[in-house]
Amino acid sequence: MFKRFTLHILLTLLLTGSIGFIQAQEENSYAMWESFYITPDNTKLKALGEAMANHNKKYHNEDGPYRATVYNVMTGPNTGKMVWQMGPLNYSHLDGRPSANGHDEDWRDNVMPNVKKISSGEYWKQNDEVSNTQMLAEGGYEFKVLHIRYHEVAKGEGHQVKHLMGQIGETVKAMEGENPWGVYINEFRQGYAIGRHIATVGFMKNWAEYDEDNDFKATFEKVHGENSWQNFVDGMDDTFSNSWDEVWEVNTTLSGN
Repeated sequence: MFKRFTLHILLTLLLTGSIGFIQAQEENSYAMWESFYITPDNTKLKALGEAMANHNKKYHNEDGPYRATVYNVMTGPNTGKMVWQMGPLNYSHLDGRPSANGHDEDWRDNVMPNVKKISSGEYWKQNDEVSNTQMLAEGGYEFKVLHIRYHEVAKGEGHQVKHLMGQIGETVKAMEGENPWGVYINEFRQGYAIGRHIATVGFMKNWAEYDEDNDFKATFEKVHGENSWQNFVDGMDDTFSNSWDEVWEVNTTLSGN
């Protein structure tokens, strides 16, 4: 039970009256992704798949800032939707994003007629200080299953976040085996009605990894001392007012490459 819990609760945000985020990395050296949900017209799935694949493989097929990856949402209330994601990039890349040579017209005329709704357009910046994504090959899809955990920080309860983040990060890095994960900060204010303040992501090669148990609690107490676990659990309960999971699968057919 605790394996998935640990891989996805690394947190990087600090509240100082309003929501603010720790950004330990240099401002000009960061990785960020643009993403949004697509609600397909289920009567036009074949047409949407063909249009999406053609668009991404023509305009978003090279490794780098404009590479597009499409995910199928497999769990939670967004099941049946897709996630379209572009990156890694930074803000300056957005000024040069594909728009010419028929790009915008192709999206408008061929993709959008098969879509019911686009929602939750967001920009997620990776916190490099605590993320462990160096084993994720650029352009590859070895890790095809993503476990996303969204976190909402309770009002005025951000004072423990940095401490909790440090505890979790040290523990995950001490666990045996290959445990790629990332911490992603929602760049624009979400308030408390939306609450998608941060997302932590565990990257898995297949669903069978859910059957594994790395015994996070035992590793935690080995790293932080006997009887440290309950204080950690209490701190998490006080700091976060809500959290929820989604599992995504990479759709290689619809992605750029």
